[in-house]
Amino acid sequence: MVIAATLKDIAQSVGVSLATVSRVLNYDRTLSVSESTRKQIFEVAEELNYTKLKHRASSSAKQLKIAIVQWYSKTKELDDLYYMSIRLGLEKRCEQRHILATRSFQNDLQAVDTDVDAIIAIGKFSQPQVEAMAQLTPNLVFVDQDQLCHGYDSVVTDFQFAVKEVVDFFWQRDQHRIGLLYGTEWTTDGELEVIDPRYKAFKQEMMARDAFDSDLVFAGDYTNHSGYQEMQTAIAQLGDDLPDAFFVTNDPMAGGALKALHENGIAVPERVKLFSFNDTTIAKYVFPELSSVHVNTELMGATAVDMVENRLQTGRSTPQRITVGTELIQRESTLK
Repeated sequence: MVIAATLKDIAQSVGVSLATVSRVLNYDRTLSVSESTRKQIFEVAEELNYTKLKHRASSSAKQLKIAIVQWYSKTKELDDLYYMSIRLGLEKRCEQRHILATRSFQNDLQAVDTDVDAIIAIGKFSQPQVEAMAQLTPNLVFVDQDQLCHGYDSVVTDFQFAVKEVVDFFWQRDQHRIGLLYGTEWTTDGELEVIDPRYKAFKQEMMARDAFDSDLVFAGDYTNHSGYQEMQTAIAQLGDDLPDAFFVTNDPMAGGALKALHENGIAVPERVKLFSFNDTTIAKYVFPELSSVHVNTELMGATAVDMVENRLQTGRSTPQRITVGTELIQRESTLK
């Protein structure tokens, strides 16, 4: 059974006030709180959404060793809980299977043991980075990046279908002018610019309906601050022509966009409706709560571990790609 986290649960676990938890989860940078406390609040918020393991059995068999390579730094991971959630799901599966899992952040391969059985890489990586990991072990699994064409197992999300569902959601409610806030970023070595696949899917879907308007599209960097800044820009540029609906491609940016709308006296959902993506803990701790595309990040992490076990146990050499489906979760930010 999945344990539903509340602000009170988190506050009691960390030993801080309800107000502190609320302000941290809403990215209130004016709050004076240590980075370690902030980190603990985010981690507890995510962990309380997972099943608690009652015991850890011992095994006499040779213990597998998996290195988790997270492309985000520890600090940046807190700003986008999507990747933290994948990592926690992955580590939970390793614990269930009695697999030794070690972590490295910001693609730090120097921290990876040379005798690991496999590497599970979370995030986006350039080809030189992929080749560097392949030097450590041929058993690579990529989560949230499709590396099938390069011969590696991959676990991805169906962005195309999810975005179509969001557009359909608004379309069925006669909201045909849909704004977009999306993200773009680079791999840690600066070699590969990663364009948001949801932007491509959104543009394709809207063009098919003869409704794509580049003036309603704004690019950020997936952070809460960029969501705030880009919505401020949209409000300033569009004025009364601000669309009635916005699709925002991750929860931190949606939270920032929500703040900008509040500050400008623009009511959500009465004047502008927001639909976010990923459905991390943040979506449930802002006001109004965010409608969001739910991505089963725990399953993505667990599936990556399953693929490693399958490859090592069967000797499989043919690469596989597993696509994890999504679900639209409607909350207050899109209610009539």
